[in-house]
Amino acid sequence: MQLWIVSMGLIGWLLQWPVRALVLLLVAVLPFGVELAGFQAALASAVTIGLLGTLLILPLKVVLALPWAVTSLGGLIAPVSWLFDWLITVILFGLAASLIDGFRLRHGMRSAVFGAVAYSVISTVFIRVLGLADVGVIRAAAAG
Repeated sequence: MQLWIVSMGLIGWLLQWPVRALVLLLVAVLPFGVELAGFQAALASAVTIGLLGTLLILPLKVVLALPWAVTSLGGLIAPVSWLFDWLITVILFGLAASLIDGFRLRHGMRSAVFGAVAYSVISTVFIRVLGLADVGVIRAAAAG
C-alpha cells in the first residue's frame, strides 16, 4: 500500500513537468513578452524553474527574511508575505530564462513579472484541475 502511494506521488510529480511546460507555452502566447522556441524549450524551462525552486527557495528566503519580517511585521500583514512569494517566483522565472536557450524575456523585468504571475496562476489552476496538487502531501506522507 505504501509503495503504491510513493509511486503515485512520483508519477504525479513527474506529470507536473509537461503540464507546466504547456502552461509556459500558453504564457508565451499572451502579450507579456515571454518567448519560447518550442515545446522542448518549454519543457527544459519548466524543469529548470522546478529545480531552481527546489535548490534556491531556502537561500532566497534567508536573504529576504529581514526585509520580509520588517515590512510584514513578522508575517502579520499577509499581503506583504504574498508579495515576497511573488518576488521569489519572478527571480526563479528570470533565472530560468537566462539559463535556457529558447526561453527569452523580451521586455526584461516587466516580462519576468507578468510572465511569472501568469505562469504561477495558470499552472496552479491546471495542476489542481488535473488532480496533481496533492503531490507534496503524498511525498511527505510516504517519507514518514
